[in-house]
Amino acid sequence: MENINQIRIISVWIFIITFFSLNLCLFISVNGHLLQGTIFQVDPMGRSAFTIPYIDGNVSISRTARTFPAYLIFKPGMFITAILLIKYWRANNKLIQTINNDFSKNKYFLFFGVGSAVCLVIHSLLLGIQFEVDLYKFFRRLVLLAFIIFELVAQAMLINNIIKIRNMIAETINRKILILKIFVVTVLIIIGVLSLPILTSSGYVHFKHALEWNFFLGVIIFYLFTFLFWRKRTKTSVLTPEDA
Repeated sequence: MENINQIRIISVWIFIITFFSLNLCLFISVNGHLLQGTIFQVDPMGRSAFTIPYIDGNVSISRTARTFPAYLIFKPGMFITAILLIKYWRANNKLIQTINNDFSKNKYFLFFGVGSAVCLVIHSLLLGIQFEVDLYKFFRRLVLLAFIIFELVAQAMLINNIIKIRNMIAETINRKILILKIFVVTVLIIIGVLSLPILTSSGYVHFKHALEWNFFLGVIIFYLFTFLFWRKRTKTSVLTPEDA
């Protein structure tokens, strides 16, 4: 179906834009000296020693992305990603409706998916604002956490819907990738639940940073798997309830 090709294209662009925006900001933060003396000289607040935050958690996403010139990459990247997320979840909702024709059971993943896009925009807007108030810092972290939670809930609900109709779309999907998608979402949910006591504490800063980076990576890998999950179609091959 046309929707399947649209979903594949959108999902791979979500992965590419988010992955490169995130890691290019990290590269700039770690290699600020390369831009020394240029118009893109890195703000000292955004600089970091060599680090692999996915492992050591020595730097947070916000620190690498909130200062000049990193925010010139991160903010537009996240705004574009948010738009693509909305298009992605709407396209999936339309596809599920076409096959299952039961909107009442499908609208919830659309709500959480669009909600995650809104949270991403709010988080990006808040980055870089110098407002040294604990409540503001807490709200900024809360919005990022809400983005991750909304994404996981939306993805879990979408997978559940796909499992229910998998026999109708057998010719258009890769079942091995479906298993990978289920595995990734399950692992992220389990780790998130087990980490709640640490996340709500005032310590374990490096662990929280590493968790933040890896959760972001895990969330966007879901979209890469989506690209691989749907087989490219040139004409309609999905069975509707009437055809089954």
